[in-house]
Amino acid sequence: TFPQLPPTVSIARSSPSVDKVDGFSRKSVRKAKQKRSQSSSQFRSQGKPIELTPLPLLKDVPAAEQPELFLKKLQQCCTVFDFMDTLSDLKMKEYKRSTLNELVDYVTVSRGYLTEQAYPEVVKMVSHNIFRTLPPSDSNEFDPEEDEPTLEASWPHLQLVYEFFIRFLESQEFQPSIAKKYIDQKFVLQLLELFDSEDPRERDYLKTVLHRIYGKFLGLRAFIRKQINNIFLRFVYETEHFNGVAELLEILGSIINGFALPLKAEHKQFLVKVLIPLHTVRSLSLFHAQLAYCIVQFLEKDPTLTEPVIRGLLKFWPKTCSQKEVMFLGELEEILDVIEPTQFVKIQEPLFKQISRCVSSPHFQVAERALYYWNNEYIMSLIEENSSVILPIMFASLYRISKEHWNPAIVALVYNVLKAFMEMNSTLFDELTATYKSDRQREKKKEKEREELWKKLEDLELKRGLRSDGIIPT
Repeated sequence: TFPQLPPTVSIARSSPSVDKVDGFSRKSVRKAKQKRSQSSSQFRSQGKPIELTPLPLLKDVPAAEQPELFLKKLQQCCTVFDFMDTLSDLKMKEYKRSTLNELVDYVTVSRGYLTEQAYPEVVKMVSHNIFRTLPPSDSNEFDPEEDEPTLEASWPHLQLVYEFFIRFLESQEFQPSIAKKYIDQKFVLQLLELFDSEDPRERDYLKTVLHRIYGKFLGLRAFIRKQINNIFLRFVYETEHFNGVAELLEILGSIINGFALPLKAEHKQFLVKVLIPLHTVRSLSLFHAQLAYCIVQFLEKDPTLTEPVIRGLLKFWPKTCSQKEVMFLGELEEILDVIEPTQFVKIQEPLFKQISRCVSSPHFQVAERALYYWNNEYIMSLIEENSSVILPIMFASLYRISKEHWNPAIVALVYNVLKAFMEMNSTLFDELTATYKSDRQREKKKEKEREELWKKLEDLELKRGLRSDGIIPT
């Protein structure tokens, strides 16, 4: 069976009650959250009313006539209405909606309707309705984290078309060998472009559709992976804008789960060249949970990838964004939860040098998130096995913070970590304590000598000034 999609992770939206000042945006004052608006990507009608000839219900005609009537109804549903004009074609819009509803029910329960003639008509109807040029965003400064998305006005019809197509793909009578003539690379390309839709309801349906296609059409799998790869590369290195990254990553999480071992070189390259650089984009918070899931899936498949993954994360570690640092620390903990001890030894030094810097962060959330590692039993066991390497890296930062940090909660956490280290290796702990104190005394002595030297220089300068003024005789 094809692996199930990981659960959808909802991203919390913040809703500021006051205008936010952002010194880095093109406009220094950001607008308040946008009102939810509607947009339609269909072409405007020419003002001529659309007339559809009512057809009998499928259940009201003999079974032998149903396949032909089914095709006629599909052809009728190829008609696209203008939903931005709320008053036009109301009767016909309702007729098409009820017909689509009927088609959804029909493909769900009926048998024998999927003749060879039905396949091109189904794909044609779906294509006419869903494939279109997406409307531009209402705002050039659209922020997915704060602004409401623009919803698709034609959703009353569009939703039913997606629902119908999913039921069609899931039908017991569905034959990929016939459907592959019509659901081809061109169809998949157009489908992937729709993932940039601002409407989250549409992206959710698209995710299911693409997942079903990937599962049923073996010949399209490599092509789908390659095109997702291209979308991500364009997103990272060119546009930094694509609405459907989270949804595509969810599909990938399921795809990675189904990879055969040993992993192909192209899969490893995708991890290092595409998934790791995805951590660099500004909008990481919108899809970080799905991205971290994909990374962990790879490491569970092939533990030898642990070192390049962690070194990649350390390479792209955020320097100025504490929110992203907290995300990186969370992802690292997920990785350490599945890491093998032999792989841990390879990356412990650079890893704990970074954790030491995080623990020393003046931003208390970063320091707190790093210190929470010591609440994880498995990570603690790894640290204990390698305390002779990790303790010297961490000790100076921890000892200094215990004396100097401004946040009492951080100081309390640091004391717990120091206590744990002392219990792990008391001899080394005492040595490091003595070394740290002697180093500090040496530093204080140097500081004192430096201050005395500056004092002497100031006194000399003062005397020279007084002499030049003739106050002190030469």
